[in-house]
This record gives sequence, C-alpha cells and structure tokens, in this order.
Amino acid sequence: MAAVDVPPAVVPPVAAPSVPLKPRRASTSDSAVGAGRSRAGTVVASVVGILFAVVMAFPVYWLINTSFKPSNEVLSFTPHFLPENFTFDNYLSAIKAPNFLANLRNSLIITVAATFCALVVGFFAALAIARFRFYGRRAIVMVILLVQMVPFIALLIPLFLMLNRAQLTDTLPGVIITYLVLILPYTVWTLRGFIAGVPRELDEAALVDGCSRWQTFYRVILPLTGPGLVATSIYGFIQAWNEFIIINTLNGSPANQNLMTWLLSNQTVRGTTWGPLMAGAVLTSLPVVIFFLMIQKNIAAGLTAGAVKG
Repeated sequence: MAAVDVPPAVVPPVAAPSVPLKPRRASTSDSAVGAGRSRAGTVVASVVGILFAVVMAFPVYWLINTSFKPSNEVLSFTPHFLPENFTFDNYLSAIKAPNFLANLRNSLIITVAATFCALVVGFFAALAIARFRFYGRRAIVMVILLVQMVPFIALLIPLFLMLNRAQLTDTLPGVIITYLVLILPYTVWTLRGFIAGVPRELDEAALVDGCSRWQTFYRVILPLTGPGLVATSIYGFIQAWNEFIIINTLNGSPANQNLMTWLLSNQTVRGTTWGPLMAGAVLTSLPVVIFFLMIQKNIAAGLTAGAVKG
C-alpha cells in the first residue's frame, strides 16, 4: 500500500503575556512645586482678601468710634482707636437737632412710597413685556436700557423746570415722582428676567383649570416672583434713601428735605460738628441695615431666580 503523507499539525503561535505598564509617577520635586504654588497662591489670596476687608471696614469702624467720643477727643491730634470717655451726647445732640425728626419722617415717606410705586408699576410693565407679544416690545426693552445709560444729573435742570411749572418743587410728591422715574427702569428690567424665568406651562395649566388672567397673575406668577421683588426692592430702597443731589435741588426748605441733606447742616461757616455728624450718619444708616436684615433670607434666592432666562 502506498504511504499517505499526513500534513503536520499547525500550532498557532502563543502570544506572550502582556505586562501592564505602571503609570509614571510624578517626581517628588514636581509635586512639591505644585503644592508649593497652590499653597502660596492661597496665602496671597487670603492676605489680599483680608487687606481689602480691613480697608473697606475701617471707615465704618472709625465712624462708629467717633460717634461715641466727646469733642475734645474728636479734635485731638493723637488718634484714639477706642473712646477714652464713652458718651452718648452726640446721639442726643443729633436727635434733638432742628429738623432731624422731620427729615427722618420725610426720608421714610419718600423712600417707602417711591419703592412701592416702582415695584407696582414696574411689575405690571415687566409682566406685559415678558408674557405678551405686541408691536414695539423690543423697542421698549431697548429704550429701558438706553435710559439707564443716561446720567440722571443731566436731566436735573429740565426736570426742575417741568416740576416748577406743575408747582411740585419744594414738595414731597414732586420728589417721590422723581425718585419713581429714577428707580423704574432698573425695576422693569430686573423683574422682566424674574417673570421670564417662570415657565409659561404654569400659566396655561392655571387657565385650563379655570383661572382667569387675574387669578393666574396673583396665584401663580406673583408668588413665584416674590424673591425677585425682594431683591429689586433692595436696590430701590437704597437708591432712594441715599439720594442727595435731586432733593437738595428740588426742595429748598429744610422741613421738606431728607436725612442726607440734614447731614450737610452739620457743616457751617464756624466749622463742622464731627461728633453729632458721625452720630447722625450712624442713625441714618440704621434703617437700611434693618431693612436688609429683615429680608436677607430672600436676597440670595431673588438674585439667582432671574439669572437663567430673561
């Protein structure tokens, strides 16, 4: 029988086992340099932040410190960082000063009225811009932005002449109307962003459930934009409370001015009464601080509520 040739079996090559490569470890010098840079940057940033806080807080500290000093310590060439003879006489002199209580009442009336009217008018204007489609809506938004870019001091003389013709100079209503015009553009622009952040689906769902337009407004939109109203009121309150040039120009009689103009009365041709002036400045700052502390919980929510859409 003929021999049959059998082909040799082919053995597949066996791959050599792969050895995993170990990642290269950073050298000790590189990590030390990175850690050193990070630590140094943190230290520098902390030092700069502390210095900035000290520079910003020192005038407030010196204001309060001076308000409790007698006149001989205030006018001393050697600065005293703490009162040696602690006294409340400066506060008593400020409260008993002519027109202080009247100007305090005027400041509260003007600020509260201007802020409240700006929130009411501005909210409805922002609601119309954010929720309704009408001709000229974009033009109105652009006008609001342009109005905020014009310095209000440039309009002071024409405003005085217009109010004088309407017999509103040297009156509180004239100042309230002026402050309303001053605060309103920012109020409309800010509240527009808050209202635009409320989904339209909520309005439609309320309408489907049987709510009218007015019920949708005060049951859906108004509660959701509450933090935005609080955040906007802060700006209006501070701007109306701290304003000096407008009311000093429009109102000539001391009985119709605010606390900012009353502070100026402490500077006379005979000199400046620094103790009562500092005490009056502290008393003038208290309403703003109290108002801020009352609504501080809603400020963070209000500032972030309108940051998504608008």
